[in-house]
Amino acid sequence: MSIHRLPMYKAKMEKTFSHRRLKIVEERPMIGVFKDRWPALFQESGVNEEFLWITTKPLQTKFLAQLDHFSEKLFQMFESKGGVKGQKIKRILAIKDERDDINIRRECVLKSLIIYLNEDPDSLFKEFLPSAAEDAENIVDTVMGIHTVRQFEEPDDIGVVIEGVKVLNNVGSATMAFIMLFGLIYALDLSFPDNLKYTFEFVQKILMNLDGHRLNTKIQQLKIKLFM
Repeated sequence: MSIHRLPMYKAKMEKTFSHRRLKIVEERPMIGVFKDRWPALFQESGVNEEFLWITTKPLQTKFLAQLDHFSEKLFQMFESKGGVKGQKIKRILAIKDERDDINIRRECVLKSLIIYLNEDPDSLFKEFLPSAAEDAENIVDTVMGIHTVRQFEEPDDIGVVIEGVKVLNNVGSATMAFIMLFGLIYALDLSFPDNLKYTFEFVQKILMNLDGHRLNTKIQQLKIKLFM
């Protein structure tokens, strides 16, 4: 989107916010239908704006600041994890140690966190070769996912899929794709995926401080360790 059109876009989206929320909550349109109706929402700037209007909290800046703030404490907790899950976490953290890249570091935090909470990062983060990137089964069968197309070390594309629809492409990093997915869950009034409910609750209530007074026992224990 042209930078000259941003003020006009923001004003239009803000003016139609109430109507849009009513449509989402009452009619529950399919993602493909909603994307056709409100294409501007399915951009990084649109997701950030919509999340701010819904929650009054800045999505991207707060998420990254909080994730970075807790990273060192989380790494200490991850490194103390034993058993099979501990070995999986160690393999992920080895990637962080090999490359001095803030995006890789953040991605490793997220994937390790998912394992630490006894959930599976492979159910969310999926990688494909360019030759398989357009395989319909890869997309249609995905309820919520982050798809990375990679031939070599640097990804060719990172995108977000919801209900079998590519809703975002060319997102800068896997972490940014996760942020956009989290924001779209709020924007589209969706439920967190059951197989990643603890991960998303941690993000919602600990990182973003939304509805943080009601915590699942597992998240409560993690919060205690973080603030010890």
